[in-house]
Parts: sequence; C-alpha cells; structure tokens
Amino acid sequence: METDILEELLNVEAELQEVQDQINTLLHRQEKLYEKQSELQSLLEEFKASGSPANGGAPVTVENWSGTFKWDSQAEDIRFNVFGISTYRANQREIINAVMSGRDVLVIMAAGGGKSLCYQLPAILHDGVALVVSPLLSLIQDQVMGLAALGIPAYKLTSTTTKEDEKFIYKALEKGEGELKILYVTPEKISKSKRFMSKLEKCHHAGRLSLISIDEAHCCSQWGHDFRPDYKNLGILKTQFPNVPVLALTATATQKVQIDLIEMLHIPKCVKFVSTVNRPNLFYKVQEKSSVGKVVIDEIADFIRESYPNNESGIVYCFSRKECEQVAKDLCQRGISADYYHADMDPYAREKVHLRWSKNKLQVIVGTVAFGMGINKPDVRFVIHHSLSKSMETYYQESGRAGRDGLPSECLLYFRPGDVPRQSSMVFYENTGLQNLYGIVRYCQSKRICRRSAFFHHFSEPLQDCNGMCDNCAYATELKEVDVTHHAKAIVSLLQEMQENDQRATMLQLVDKVKVKVKRRELETN
Repeated sequence: METDILEELLNVEAELQEVQDQINTLLHRQEKLYEKQSELQSLLEEFKASGSPANGGAPVTVENWSGTFKWDSQAEDIRFNVFGISTYRANQREIINAVMSGRDVLVIMAAGGGKSLCYQLPAILHDGVALVVSPLLSLIQDQVMGLAALGIPAYKLTSTTTKEDEKFIYKALEKGEGELKILYVTPEKISKSKRFMSKLEKCHHAGRLSLISIDEAHCCSQWGHDFRPDYKNLGILKTQFPNVPVLALTATATQKVQIDLIEMLHIPKCVKFVSTVNRPNLFYKVQEKSSVGKVVIDEIADFIRESYPNNESGIVYCFSRKECEQVAKDLCQRGISADYYHADMDPYAREKVHLRWSKNKLQVIVGTVAFGMGINKPDVRFVIHHSLSKSMETYYQESGRAGRDGLPSECLLYFRPGDVPRQSSMVFYENTGLQNLYGIVRYCQSKRICRRSAFFHHFSEPLQDCNGMCDNCAYATELKEVDVTHHAKAIVSLLQEMQENDQRATMLQLVDKVKVKVKRRELETN
C-alpha cells in the first residue's frame, strides 16, 4: 500500500514538473512574441507616417537624425558653454534633433547615459516653458539645483515649493512674466491639481508650452518595476496639448513595457531610440550575507573604509525605512559618515540630507528605493545593497547610480535566501511580481554565469564581453555539483501534506520540517 502511494506521489511530482516546464516555455514564447509585436508595430508606424508603396504612397524613408539642422550651431554652443559638455554621448544629438523637429520621442538609455541633456538642451533652444514630469522629490531637487548652478531658470512645483515661488510660477505660466524655462512637477500635480492644469492650458494657448518631458517613463506601465498609479493619467497631456512634442525617457523598459507606455502616453508615431544597457565601468559582485545583522554592518563598514578611505561618495540600499535608520546609525558608530533617506521623513529634512551628500559633506546615504532615481551625481563610487532588490530592472536602476562619470565603480549586493520571503510578500500582487523576483534570485545564486549576461538577457540585448568586470568572470571558483533530487521531493511532498491539512508555517519552521522528513526518508532507505 505504501509503495503504491509513493509511486503515485512520484507520478504527481513528475507531472507537476512537466506543467512547470510548459509554463516556462510559454512565458519564453510570450516574451519573444512581445518583441516581434514591437518590431512589427514600429514598421507599421513607419509605413503610416511615410506612405506605403503598396497603398500607392511614397517609399518609406527613415529620418536621418544625425544630419544637419538649422539649430546645430546654437545647440553646440549651449552644450559646450552652458552645460560644459565637450561632446555628445551616444544618441544624444539624434534625440535632440528629433525633439526639436517636433516629433514625439521614446528614449531607452542606460543609467548615466545622459538622458537629462536630451530635454534640458531643447528646453533652452525653444522659446517658452518646458514641462518635466519626474516621480521623486529627490530627483527634482537634484535637477533644479544643478540647473540653477548653471544659471538656467528652472523651478519645481512640489510640496516643498514656497508660496512665493508658487506665485511666481503660476504668473509665469499664465502671463509669461518672469524667466521660467524648465518647470519640474510630480505626476500627482498633473492628475490632482485643477489649478495647475488650468495655468498650463493658458500657457499652451499662448503658444508658450514648448516641450513635455516624462522622466522615468517606465512608471506608466503596470509591467514596469516602479509602477505609479498617477503616471497612468499622463496620457491627458498629449490629448490636451496634441501639437507639443512629448519626450518619454527611461533606463529600463522591456519590450512589453515599451509597448504599454507608448499606448498609455498616446504617442504611437514616436521615434524610438534604444541604447545598450551595458555599463562597462561597473564591477558587479554578489556577497553571501550573514544572518547576523552586526556581521553584515561590520563587513559593509570595512569595505567602505578599506576601498574608499578618501570619503568617496556611495549609496547603501535597504529593504525598509526602519532598516535604513538602523543601518545609518550602525555605520556612524563604526566611523562612517552616513545618514538615512526615505519617504516617511519630513521633506525639508530629506532635502537637507540630499544637499549634504551632493556637496560631499556626507559620504554615504542609506536609502530605500525612494532615493536616487535619476540622481545626477556623477562621482558615486559604490552602490551597496544591504538587502535584495525586487527585480532585475530595479537592481539595474539602483546599481546604475554608480560611476556616471565613466570611472571604475562597484556594485555590491548582499544576498541570503532569508531575504526572499520578505520581498515576495511585497511583490505578490504585482503583475509578474514573483516571476521578476525569482529572476534577481537566480542572478544572486548563479556562480558560473556572467552577471552582465543576466542584464543583456533580461532586456533582450545581444551578449557583450564582460572583460572581467564581475565576480563570476574575474574570479575562478571551483564548483561542486550536488544531486538534491530527494531533498526536492521531500519539500514537494511536505508542502502537499500541509496544503491538504490546511497547515501554515514560516520559512524557518518549513526548514525544520524538511530536515525531519529528509532524515526519516534516509532512515527508511537504510
């Protein structure tokens, strides 16, 4: 009888594995179909825009955005004399030319690739006001502060804006009085402030709304890793101001996300520029994380002291706001100049911490994901993840804040399996949340595959040589393969029993139960 039950159990387990393999195959096939769909939609839009020979139209022509344009001389003068940039980076000039030509543009550009210049320079070239929608106060503060230092009249309309500045901004929008070239707002301002939209309408009616830029555009899509509900409403901008060019920018967007945000922003005929995700100056490393909190902090503090003794800037990312505060405190106790940054803080306190770090009066900011998106501090030498990110996209975005000046920088992620359940409980209800989490877990657990190849695969980009800039490629590690089939079967069997008996258990309790079950099986076998 027991033999029959065991045989049936093995058959069920085999069938479950077969179903899982089919699911994985279908998910892979779905991703490939999304890529093909994107390619075909792009071709279709080119035919619609230029006229298809099959429909009696002119042959399809692809615009040469690298060509000569009437604003070239003025653009180069502003780039060099205002921004202090000697040459354009990859695709920057082409993007600027497309925007200046009045086209809607979608930009997928690696962190540190120079996305900001793509809307800041056209904003100065154009008459009128450029509207920039950004998701985070830290990002907005950083941009406004940097532009002010260059003498560019840029303002922010957020919860931290003074009454005096708010009055000036509304007057500039409505009547064109005062100097205002670039205005930063959060998406919530678009969706919730009727007064602001009324003033913006008047600005547009007077012909003074020159450009709409949507930064971190992946937040529009529910398939994106930083989905923000208020980003869904940004399609209203193209509806209300159809003749104003929209520039959507992000460092991270899979084919699925690209299709989604093009539809949501109502920019079907946009010109798309996609740059490589590769950051050759970043060294990626995964470190085994101790279950003892003190040990982890000691290791992080030692790493910072030994590798960056001259107060070079860095970021430490944590899972929760409480954890941020504790880690910052612990680092300070070990002689590291650190402070925390998270969404629960008073806005003025956050701004103060950000300014101290930007001016190198503070070496380390310990933050949640609320810190850093789009931060334009080029000399961040290291990004440390005290805890696991929730997806490959999130990790790419966060680690990409290192080395924006092109100099060698390090991205260190501390990983232990015990951090996975914490993240899984947070992402369970997100679209493909668990699937995305398991992707970053595979990245962490891999001992053989190049870290960079995981990014190339995730963003559907051809593989490039790592040149020894990750731990798996740089260090030869002897690996031993272990057959854990009987352990896996024990776990599956135990989970089925628990489900049938409607039992619940924590991860640690489950581990204890598995140990008992495995031991029992070994005794039965012997």
